[in-house]
Amino acid sequence: MSQLQRGSIFGSIAGILVCGVAGGFAAWMIVSALGIDGVTGALVAAVMGMIVATALWAAGSWLLRSVGWLR
Repeated sequence: MSQLQRGSIFGSIAGILVCGVAGGFAAWMIVSALGIDGVTGALVAAVMGMIVATALWAAGSWLLRSVGWLR
């Protein structure tokens, strides 16, 4: 594996972790604000967390490609 590929993999892993943590935190805040708990709260949090994390990943990829840091 070349050095460029290795850096790309580590960058992707870091991006996934950052987006996942941000999505989980946002989901927790949304569920807490709505006052939902139990299984329903867990399901809503899981769905909202995935939506937020995916949106952050897409926005970050778009931003990095638009400034020329990614091809």
